[in-house]
Amino acid sequence: MKLNLQLLTAAILSLGGLILLFCGTFISPQGQIHESLLVAFGEVATFSGALMGVDYVYRTKK
Repeated sequence: MKLNLQLLTAAILSLGGLILLFCGTFISPQGQIHESLLVAFGEVATFSGALMGVDYVYRTKK
C-alpha cells in the first residue's frame, strides 16, 4: 500500500510539473517560460524521480 502511494505521489507530481510547463508556454506572453516556472518543474521532476528510484531499489533488493 505504501509503495503504491509513493508511486501515485510521484505520478501526480510529475503531471503537475508538466501542467506548469505547458501553462507557462501557452499563457500570455506565449512562448516565454519564466525562470521560476522552470525551477519549480525541475524540483517537482527531481522529487518524483527520487521517489520512483527509491521504490525501484527497495523492490529489487533481496
